[in-house]
Amino acid sequence: MNKLIIIGRLTRDPETRSTQSGIPVCTFSVAVNRRKKDADHPEADFFRVTAWRQLAEICGKYLEKGRRVSVSGPVSVSTYTTQNGEYRAQMEMTAEDVEFLGGKDESEGAGDAAPPSDGNPVVLTAVDDDEPLPF
Repeated sequence: MNKLIIIGRLTRDPETRSTQSGIPVCTFSVAVNRRKKDADHPEADFFRVTAWRQLAEICGKYLEKGRRVSVSGPVSVSTYTTQNGEYRAQMEMTAEDVEFLGGKDESEGAGDAAPPSDGNPVVLTAVDDDEPLPF
């Protein structure tokens, strides 16, 4: 099973577009802080996240740079070489679930710039529109 759960903050505003066949896709990156003994030099891992269909539309509408989120889904690693000849690797996730955990500043509260809720975190789950219904 390939499933990763991360909690972090968006490093930039999400980018939403549509494929040639009209399927919405939203990409954003999430920085996840590492626990480290030296608090003066924090480190982070960066994940590129892709959401599809209705989940993509909602993420594009409500997420923004600095927003704290939890994302779960399969992860893969892509590699590339920069123009300077440096080897780089990037972790990429396909979002299955996205949970809005708060605003840019925790003091703003969980309700700022988020879908309406009853005070509990909002969990959004990807739905595969191409799968036949079981009934």
